[in-house]
Amino acid sequence: MDTALFRQPAEWAPHDAVWLAWPSHADLWLEALPDVQASFAQFARAIARDGGERLEVLCPDDERADEARAALAGTDLRIHRIPFGDIWLRDTAPVFVHDAKGEVVASRFVFNGWGGKYVLPHDADVSEAVAAASGLRSTASSLVLEGGSIEVDGEGSVLTSRQCLLNPNRNPGLSEDEIGAQVLRACGGEALLWVTDGLVNDHTDGHIDTIARFVAPGVVALMEPVADDPNRDVLRRLVDEVRALRDARGRRIEVVTMPSPGRVTDGNGRVMPASHLNFYIGNRAVVVPVYGTAYDDAAGRAVEAWFPGRRVETVQARCVLEGGGAFHCISQQQPSRRAEEAR
Repeated sequence: MDTALFRQPAEWAPHDAVWLAWPSHADLWLEALPDVQASFAQFARAIARDGGERLEVLCPDDERADEARAALAGTDLRIHRIPFGDIWLRDTAPVFVHDAKGEVVASRFVFNGWGGKYVLPHDADVSEAVAAASGLRSTASSLVLEGGSIEVDGEGSVLTSRQCLLNPNRNPGLSEDEIGAQVLRACGGEALLWVTDGLVNDHTDGHIDTIARFVAPGVVALMEPVADDPNRDVLRRLVDEVRALRDARGRRIEVVTMPSPGRVTDGNGRVMPASHLNFYIGNRAVVVPVYGTAYDDAAGRAVEAWFPGRRVETVQARCVLEGGGAFHCISQQQPSRRAEEAR
């Protein structure tokens, strides 16, 4: 199967469903598990509300499945008895793409625990299991790649970071050109747009979905540093880097900004990689993670300006961030069949 015939649609294109995993592991989340489940449920309900999209939720056993059904009652919900290591399906599930006929295909990559840092039982098998549960045709790649490391505009531009994509803990036997070529083929991309580094203490090694997001073709959202910001230098450099880029159609990238959350720390005082950009773009809503800082409201208003046709909801994500990410990290959209082919 020739992956050059595939193209990953932009996240704002129509979805049939979103794949999620019900927070289930007390040995990972400890006493935070009930708070994480509550935040997850609020996020999922925001996506599903007003006929948004179907929730495809992984649960490891019957007890957790009953919890998920109760928390998400009244939504368009399908439960899948699939074991998983943790909830970060952006990275462990397939990336859903369109083929040349506009059909949806589950594109599977190798997952190695973010470069071997967090290797949990079952995570490496989630992609194959989700692809099978989706009932869609699937294809497999030998490339180590997480969905959170790439960001597309649906028109051939793929945004990524060197810190992650070229990290020797992912694909040490491949050159930069070889990795870039494989990513472009898998996404149907024509131009790979590079930035350098991600946020402080980001265990994903600089996933792009925490630092730079397409909000329209040719338009990339970034964060502005705020007072006492641990990522001040990184965020300032990103603005310069992105403004110098041109997309697959030759347009110079337009930069729009929102405030950073600033310094957000865990219970031990360690800086966490907090990002308002880790939002999920659903059919009806955009759900923005907030962290109880002075910049929560401003982040929501910025996203409202970028997506005027969608309801914007801010949901507290600090407890989820304690595990390493936020709402984009825990979700993987399944796009609808490409409209122009379906007519």
